[in-house]
Amino acid sequence: MKKSEIQIFLAHASEDKPAVLALYNRLKQAGYKPWLDKKDLIPGQIWRDEIPKAIKASQIFLACLSGKSANKQGYIQRELRIALDTLGEMLPGTIFFIPMRLEECEIPDLRMSEVGLNLRDIHRLDYWEEDGFEQLERAIGYQFKLEPEEPKQPVIVPEEPKQPLSVFNFEVVGVNAKGEQIKKESKQSQYFSEDLGNGITLEMVAIPGGTFLMGTEDEEIERLVKKFDWEGFRWERPQHRVTVSSFYMGRYPITQSQWRAIAATAKIDIDLETNPSNFKGDELPVESVNWYQATEFCKRLSRETKREYRLPSEAEWEYACRAGTTTPFYFGETITGELANCRASETYADEPKGEYREETTPVGQFPPNAFGLYDMHGNVWEWCADTWHDNYDGAPTDGSVWIKNGDDNHSSLRGGSWYFNPYDCRSAFRNFLNRRDDVSNCGFRVVCGAGRTL
Repeated sequence: MKKSEIQIFLAHASEDKPAVLALYNRLKQAGYKPWLDKKDLIPGQIWRDEIPKAIKASQIFLACLSGKSANKQGYIQRELRIALDTLGEMLPGTIFFIPMRLEECEIPDLRMSEVGLNLRDIHRLDYWEEDGFEQLERAIGYQFKLEPEEPKQPVIVPEEPKQPLSVFNFEVVGVNAKGEQIKKESKQSQYFSEDLGNGITLEMVAIPGGTFLMGTEDEEIERLVKKFDWEGFRWERPQHRVTVSSFYMGRYPITQSQWRAIAATAKIDIDLETNPSNFKGDELPVESVNWYQATEFCKRLSRETKREYRLPSEAEWEYACRAGTTTPFYFGETITGELANCRASETYADEPKGEYREETTPVGQFPPNAFGLYDMHGNVWEWCADTWHDNYDGAPTDGSVWIKNGDDNHSSLRGGSWYFNPYDCRSAFRNFLNRRDDVSNCGFRVVCGAGRTL
């Protein structure tokens, strides 16, 4: 048998989709025929005919499990039962269980006799180990006694046409600790626009990859704790180096008009109210949305645009906010009411007190950062994809969404808001809320491209 004749069914839970997509692409590049349910069926949905057909046509059934999804594995168990019921004793390949993260895939339910599996049919592969994919290929080769592929003439495949990027020009400003402008500079960035219908667009700015120091050094943390009498600054330690791949990020937080355009489309997991915000206005950022609602928006946006949208990781958010700066704010040493919408009646450094507006403001009316992103400081808190961790001990260094060993009921918020003090708006500042909380200073912006989950 040849690689090109082997169809591999990839069963997975939604939590592991990013990792499974990476495996799908790698299997495809290696010459196999991976099959993935890209429509992301959810528990409770009616299973389509395609699932049994795809399982029956496959030679290998890969149950891709993480420690997290193994604990609520009904999604994969159902596919597994279809496989056993459909193929019975004639199951042509080996069933593999692949831990996508290594915090341990002990899956007693799937090993019980009621499932009908022979333990000899179960292989556990540490896919994320350095030789994990080679280990998988060796197992497939042993099972199917693969024939060597005939050498082929190289074929030049034209690249899939990419959406052309547009260019926009803008100015960035810098201030000293007194809030006095000391710099003004012209910049240029690239972006593309998604058409959401009825004249509503979503502008996605190209964020170049790079390396930065995430968090705050200990000496500065202690200074902030003493000055503002708040222990939460210690959530920003330890400072660590992170390398982020290029991606696209919303030029602005999601607005109320953009929210309505997507909230009016068909439900995937949960219902969305079309007008949830406390402060009303098409160009105001949407707020009073919780983490689950923001995630539902991303899923619907992905379906409507046929492009994978998601919430940013904390690392991606901070990297994008800093835009190459190492100062507390991307403006410089402080922030003022002329630079961002926050509780400017309070001060951060030596700047004079400013206006406290007590409400959100239309997106894009304050100066952007060097990447061309607006409202990264103030206006609304922005949800991130990560589960909450009290510090950065064990944090990934590649910009990944950090889920491992986190608090599944809470997620990170970044950027500060109209309601919060200037120090809450710092590039490194971290906040969190229960994922079900929907308060009038919480919104979000979306990203696409790159991204992994750890």
